[in-house]
Amino acid sequence: MAADPTREWSDEQLKNDDLGKKDIIKYIQDNAAHSFLAEHKLMGNIKNVAKTATKDQLIVSYNALFETKKFKGTDPVEDVSEQLKAVKVDDDDKPLEVKEDVYEGPPKFIKSVLKKGDKTNYPKKGETVSCWYTGSLEDGTVFDTNIPSTARKKKQSKPLRFKIGMGHVIRGWDEGILTMSRGETARLEIEAEWAYGKKGVPDSKIPPNAKLIFEVELVAVD
Repeated sequence: MAADPTREWSDEQLKNDDLGKKDIIKYIQDNAAHSFLAEHKLMGNIKNVAKTATKDQLIVSYNALFETKKFKGTDPVEDVSEQLKAVKVDDDDKPLEVKEDVYEGPPKFIKSVLKKGDKTNYPKKGETVSCWYTGSLEDGTVFDTNIPSTARKKKQSKPLRFKIGMGHVIRGWDEGILTMSRGETARLEIEAEWAYGKKGVPDSKIPPNAKLIFEVELVAVD
């Protein structure tokens, strides 16, 4: 059996902004067993994992790898075979064209692309985005929108502007809009945990534990 890998970074280095999420993900994927990657939702393309995982989550996973010692080569052959079968089934069930247009978050929101953007200008954490949106409950009841009733009024109005990824909006928006490119319109189905949770917003007629549906157009990224 191969020797256990050594720790690449100290706790202080892990928390330093100079160390990127992708570096931590790559290290874990290079050294961890399949079962560990599946348990910590770290399987798949590094870029996609980096979009959904927070730095704190990755630090926890990194430390857990050395605590549990679930390094490559520690999985029973049977378990690995079952995981490979599961991946194959998932791939067969999800055609490529569906994967291109649907983004599943981990697992508190689902994004469906209604209109593709330029696929170039994606917002980064801290940048200002501008959006038109309509929010509704699962039964179709609209509780909020910033889209004027007529096209003429829309020209005179301004979309909502805020800094993305900074907690200025619900987490489902922060996470979902980071996956969009300029000009894209998407449907975000956000679970209560990443919306308004157990309390809801009574003044806006959003009940407790409500799943919310937003149609969002990303107009600009500054």
